[in-house]
Amino acid sequence: MSTDEHVERFTLLRPLLFTIVYEILGSAIEADDVLQDSYLRWAEVDLGAVRDTKSYLARLVTRQALNALRASSRRREDYVGPWLPEPLLLDERDAAADVVLAESVSMAMLVLLETLSPDERAVFVLREVFGFEYGDIAAAVGKSVMTVRQVAHRAREHVRARRKRFEPADSAQVTRVTEQFLAAAASGDTEGLLALLAPDAAWIADSGGKVTAARRPVVGAERVVRFFLELFHKAMATPTLRFETAHCNSTPAFTVYRDDQLEGVFLFDVVDGKIATFYAIRNPDKLAAVTIPRTITRGLDAAH
Repeated sequence: MSTDEHVERFTLLRPLLFTIVYEILGSAIEADDVLQDSYLRWAEVDLGAVRDTKSYLARLVTRQALNALRASSRRREDYVGPWLPEPLLLDERDAAADVVLAESVSMAMLVLLETLSPDERAVFVLREVFGFEYGDIAAAVGKSVMTVRQVAHRAREHVRARRKRFEPADSAQVTRVTEQFLAAAASGDTEGLLALLAPDAAWIADSGGKVTAARRPVVGAERVVRFFLELFHKAMATPTLRFETAHCNSTPAFTVYRDDQLEGVFLFDVVDGKIATFYAIRNPDKLAAVTIPRTITRGLDAAH
């Protein structure tokens, strides 16, 4: 088999493979590194012995992602302040088409997946999001099929117990809430802001200790509003700052730039029409991944 065929097969499935690895790691930069390493391994494979390219490559990148996740666990333990996944700038024409996948790459779901063990996270992503067979998952994580079934059940129950009971807010609703929130902030309408927040709303900022940000979550609607208004008014008083809208992690978001330098990505988790959580990603290392829009896919119909 030619090198060209290795490239063609891998390129066809790359959006699927990237999404699997990103959901396991919560890092677009690390996901790209895993895919690069995985391709080098794939390039040495005898394609004549590969019966199902999608399953083979999914197993390959999952094993590499698990190695990366375990290696990064110590770094995350030593992280300064809350750790949030890297924001993923998406092609909104693609991402919103699949509600299940859209929820799986939402910031809220990725934060929830952080509470799973590495094996639980990989099994949950492969089974619940992408619908892989237990045999393929067992080969990917190096466990027996019976063990994988048990891990899948445990992970599913863990996620179900912690995920809020609600219908995922559609993009139109989140866009409306976002616009109303920013308009109220611009006019200093405290009551208007409070009306948009859940009583136990939280502000979670990820700076990695590299820029100024709250080191602990700010909890409670009134506290969040006071905190946000202070930040917002400071930003508006700085002529070099500008706000732009974006589509990150399958939901409308807004970004803040200082001149041409990205300073932060802000996402809302909207539950029952109210903002439940603000996610503020300020760590410049994580913002480096927010460049061009990516396409995400389930890839279940991709050619073998």
